[in-house]
Amino acid sequence: MKYWLLKSEPFKYSFDDLQKDAWTFWDGVRNYAARNNLKTMEVGDKAFFYHSNEGLEIVGIVEIIKTYYQDPTTQDTNWVVVDIKPLKKLKKPISLSFIKTIPNFKNMSLIKHGRLSVQSVTEDEFNLILKLSNSK
Repeated sequence: MKYWLLKSEPFKYSFDDLQKDAWTFWDGVRNYAARNNLKTMEVGDKAFFYHSNEGLEIVGIVEIIKTYYQDPTTQDTNWVVVDIKPLKKLKKPISLSFIKTIPNFKNMSLIKHGRLSVQSVTEDEFNLILKLSNSK
């Protein structure tokens, strides 16, 4: 299993929206590195749902439920989507500013490649964020 981070502006599509919808396809990716990450995802992979621009925080966990296919919102065959479903909302969102204070995250893609909308996350990073979100 691999781990990921997906960014969305909450005014466009929030984690609450995803929970209401029960699933969605992850569309709108127009960066080749992000697209290549989508193509690497497998059914069962987990991803953090990150609110970008507003909030700047990890708010939930999703699961990949269908591997990549042509993005139905464009005729351009360069772009793909994956299907995701919500697993759970984090008990405590983890902000980017907090992540930047933790030495274990110094090499995290969220810090090193902050503008990338679909990023890989290591298993250690994933587990530490879960632990931090459950702490008081």
